[in-house]
Amino acid sequence: MQQFFQDIDKSLQQASFVKLTLSKPTRKTADLENVYLREVEIKNEKMISFTYRFKTNDQVKNYSYEEAKVELGNLLQTSFRIGTLFTLEKDIAIRINKKGKATITNNPPTFSDKLPAHHDKQKVKRASESEFLFHLGIKDKHGKVIPKMADKYKQINKYLEIIEGLLKSTALPKKINIVDMGSGKGYLTFALYDFLRNTRKLDVQVTGIELREELVTYCNEVAKKCEYHDLSFVSERIENYDEARIDILIALHACDTATDDAIFKGLVSKSSLIICAPCCHKQVRQSVKGTAQDNPILKYGIFKERQFEMITDTIRALILERNQYKTKVFEFISNEHTRKNVMLVGSKASKAPNTEAIDSKIESLKKDFGVEEHYLEKRIAKAGK
Repeated sequence: MQQFFQDIDKSLQQASFVKLTLSKPTRKTADLENVYLREVEIKNEKMISFTYRFKTNDQVKNYSYEEAKVELGNLLQTSFRIGTLFTLEKDIAIRINKKGKATITNNPPTFSDKLPAHHDKQKVKRASESEFLFHLGIKDKHGKVIPKMADKYKQINKYLEIIEGLLKSTALPKKINIVDMGSGKGYLTFALYDFLRNTRKLDVQVTGIELREELVTYCNEVAKKCEYHDLSFVSERIENYDEARIDILIALHACDTATDDAIFKGLVSKSSLIICAPCCHKQVRQSVKGTAQDNPILKYGIFKERQFEMITDTIRALILERNQYKTKVFEFISNEHTRKNVMLVGSKASKAPNTEAIDSKIESLKKDFGVEEHYLEKRIAKAGK
């Protein structure tokens, strides 16, 4: 331990200190998951900023060098088994076993540059005080996040962060009509309405489409309690829902071809924004069942499943591009919180697409993997679009 603190002092004196991370809590049930230390400058004074990462929120405290050493020593002795010091010269890790014995290892440096010295603001929680969080069982009556709902709370805030970014580059009418297809219990639907209406002050009408009547009844009751007058839920199959104008089409975790039905509705409505988080990719995978595959990647079941998930979503993205959408696929939220973590977004573009080139890409992809048809293609062809 003494050697580790000497290394910290040396890195600070030589200006090679980048950051320090505490990980692996001594108790698996601990609310405090990590602590991150970095050097900051506040009012021309250098200090050490501690970011305490709890399951439900982050807390930031700043200490002088001497205070920081005391706090760090306490945390290593009582709360964490691993401390990793990142410097420009090398990474130094201290590991403390259950008997209190410490060992140090040295590795090549992860960072070649120092972090900026300005003071970070705490991460914004876009759904921090909203009433729906209590009614949906995410927070208790005292406003504290219920531990088992911590991952859902993180997912909600990440979702709103993504939505906020997408809105900046999307042209929308003054009155925005949003349809959320496959809204389930409505966690993200409520979050979206509350954020856009009460935080962003936008004029929105949000409709949640959900087949299960008991969830629709429940969500409509919660909307009434929250006085969300322009938020409603309807019990209907996605493929049967008919709405002439949809400005933003959302389909988060609509199962298998329900995602395609939702995208199709967005294409027909010429939605400005189509946002999907696909799951349960069965259609393409089952369509090639029993077909011999030469590709060695498809030899193993788990790789085969993942590969056809990527093929399914790639074709969806290409079909969106063919219909004059700019597309992107990215991680919605870390696998740590949910496996259903891929988000596919289509934003209406002004430039006409090269449909022949896109068709060629789709056909080539299908040929390479023995895919006869994609459900979304079939829906579009049937409608003559």
